[in-house]
Amino acid sequence: MTTPVPATRGYRRLSVEERRGQLLSASLRLFAHRAPDEVSLDDVAAAAGVSRPLVYRYFPGGKPQLYETALRSAAEVLQRCFTEPQSGPPTERLARVLDSYLVFVDQNDAGFSALLRGGSVVETSRTDTIVDGVRRAAAEQILSHLGADRPGPRLRMLVRTWIAVVEASSLIWLDEGKQPPAHELRAWLVDHLIALLAVSAATDEDVAGAIGGLMVLERPHSPVGRLARGMLPVVSGASRLL
Repeated sequence: MTTPVPATRGYRRLSVEERRGQLLSASLRLFAHRAPDEVSLDDVAAAAGVSRPLVYRYFPGGKPQLYETALRSAAEVLQRCFTEPQSGPPTERLARVLDSYLVFVDQNDAGFSALLRGGSVVETSRTDTIVDGVRRAAAEQILSHLGADRPGPRLRMLVRTWIAVVEASSLIWLDEGKQPPAHELRAWLVDHLIALLAVSAATDEDVAGAIGGLMVLERPHSPVGRLARGMLPVVSGASRLL
């Protein structure tokens, strides 16, 4: 009587897109924690569980092509997070944008870290352009939600400065074990932009015009209304300076 041979799990050959996705995911995990110069194709092959020649088959340009493609794939997904229908109060739209953004950061922490941390140690000007392109596209989307068709230099600088704060906060959030909870981080970032706009409006007519147009679209329970109620004690205490 022969002992039956246990059934082995069938091998499934990956499609071209699946294999490319596997290699990109593996490379993003590596680039998220190590500088590009410290990551070899052997490292990528080992992380993906494939051979080095197979990596070359899909990325004949070697590590520069793989690095650039990996960053571009993360950038394309991240850029879509800033696209939001222009309906409802602007600060509520902004909150939805940040919700989508933080979901991406949470679910794609390796890709996000590689995109931003790797972007400062680039190997080619093209990778620098990829990272900068995401920031510029995000700024244009935010300015659009602010109703600024022809923003002045200070309003542009304000929005791009705020985007830098969002990036830095997100990286710190990952380092801190994703604390505080995402919804608290989102609320804080919305408040941060509102505060920047309010302070700048006091000395810049362009920003003041943008703020005036936004206020008529806001609701009492929108983020700007909540922040205004929270600021009442501070404003009351500062009234003696007027």
